[in-house]
Amino acid sequence: MGEIRDYVVRNRGSWDGWAREYEEIGRLNWAQDEPSWGIWSVPESQLHLLPDDLDGLDVIELGCGTGYVSAWLARRGARPVGIDNSEAQLRTARALQREFGLEFPLLHGNAEEVPLPDASFDLAISEYGASIWCDPYRWIPEAARLLRGAGQLIFLLNGVLAMLTMPDEENGAATDRLLRPYFGMHRFEWSDDDSVEFHLPHGAMITLMRRSGFAVQELIEIRPPDGSSTRVPFVTLEWAQRWPCEEVWKVSKPA
Repeated sequence: MGEIRDYVVRNRGSWDGWAREYEEIGRLNWAQDEPSWGIWSVPESQLHLLPDDLDGLDVIELGCGTGYVSAWLARRGARPVGIDNSEAQLRTARALQREFGLEFPLLHGNAEEVPLPDASFDLAISEYGASIWCDPYRWIPEAARLLRGAGQLIFLLNGVLAMLTMPDEENGAATDRLLRPYFGMHRFEWSDDDSVEFHLPHGAMITLMRRSGFAVQELIEIRPPDGSSTRVPFVTLEWAQRWPCEEVWKVSKPA
């Protein structure tokens, strides 16, 4: 596999440091009966992110964190496997598995290079995991490799407009002005921590999907309902109800 890329090391260190902050929200998510998605916790019954029938599906969660998405899927009959770059996050996930009496495999590693055979899964999923912390030019082809024919990839990440209007400062909220260029967006680094994110413009994302063998099924631009709240500081409800701060891609391989 060669030398580990700089952002993999940096993100591992960042998430090992942040892991304790996510223990309680991980526990709350594990305890939910119905999945809810993104920073606004939009219910699955409104968003319809998941396939209708998960029973018996082999699923890989790319960047699983505390493992709550895999837990939701396991309770609905899927057979999930989680992989995450942060061993500290996985320690929380294992503790929550014991607490809730629900176990599934958890791998410590980079979602760009999953140590599992080709065509092992029916579904790949990521909610703010590989979808923003891995290079899309590496993790999306890797997801395609892992999926069987007719397999589906679903991932949730920050909306493009949010990334273009968010200031590079701690706790700065998205504005109504474009602060960085749309063309060429890819690698994002921030002034207040050592982490590295990745975001592509929509045209580049569609091209990458096609080159990776996927057909785009749906792009959901999330508008949080009235009364929604979030614990993150980078966007207000007023902003998010005018412009999409989160989006979900659903793509599939040919049968």
